[in-house]
Amino acid sequence: MKLLKLVPDNTNIGFLQWRLPFYIVSLLLISGSWALVLTNGLNLGVDFVGGQMIRVTFVGQPEVPVAKMRKEISALGYGDPIIQSYGGSNQAAIRVKLPAGSEQKPDLANTMTSKIVDTLKADHPKIRIDGIDSVSGKVSSELFSKGLMALGFAMVAISIYIWIRFEWQFGVGALFALFHDTSLTLGFFALTQLEFDLNIVAAILTIIGYSLNDTIVVYDRIRENLKKYRKMPLPELLDLSVNETLARTVMTSLTLLIALIPLLIFGPASLFGLAAAITLGIFIGTYSSIYMAAPILIWMGVKSDSFVPTETREDRQERLAREGGARP
Repeated sequence: MKLLKLVPDNTNIGFLQWRLPFYIVSLLLISGSWALVLTNGLNLGVDFVGGQMIRVTFVGQPEVPVAKMRKEISALGYGDPIIQSYGGSNQAAIRVKLPAGSEQKPDLANTMTSKIVDTLKADHPKIRIDGIDSVSGKVSSELFSKGLMALGFAMVAISIYIWIRFEWQFGVGALFALFHDTSLTLGFFALTQLEFDLNIVAAILTIIGYSLNDTIVVYDRIRENLKKYRKMPLPELLDLSVNETLARTVMTSLTLLIALIPLLIFGPASLFGLAAAITLGIFIGTYSSIYMAAPILIWMGVKSDSFVPTETREDRQERLAREGGARP
């Protein structure tokens, strides 16, 4: 069977010739994303603003009537609930955000829960309430802060790892690429107002992992080529390295998209934000590994012979003596 090749051998695309325009576009997108986050804000979910979680079992039914249940609860005026399956196919967890101003109304959460339970029992008499949990606003805000801290620490730790494995210029490049990807993802959620919950934090960590993996593959090839082509101008060497890893990058991205797009189109509503974030992350992660992580090495003063060890006088004498001894 003939192997499928999406990228022909000896591909030679001049990616780096467009580095300046793409950098300008990316800087504008990063600025726009943070402007949206600061002005529009994120549509924080129950995990981060507090709310009620009700676990139910539809006794005698094979599946949870998700669409009908969502319509019934939304009609109460508490916003769109998050309904997720747990345990069996007839079990579901319903999460509803607390309305604005709930801090001044201590009984509001209980009233809201009672109305939701009464509504469900009216249309589904055999429903069983397995548990009711409250997520307080204070705990949720702490969770949000810790989630952001986890993202920040993950990015810094990854950059230190790359610094140790390669050189500090590569660590700075990887950190900027990760900042680019995270900023654009947050901007996307601020623009679309899709719910931002713990699933999205997990998606951003996945994006960081994917983007980092792509960046390391490109950096590895750059390091190998720096040893092989010490007189090649750096832009040409970076282009060569990106082209040599292009087939692997395209194939990895395509296989991930094949798995994600059906989930995005046909998956449950509760997973739409997760699937959308990771799908977006695949595109921006691939883009940033080529147009953010690689060109920044030029502007940071890296040259083809930057990492060639300097030969001391003693090393040179030792080398000459060794070469002289090796002659017949």
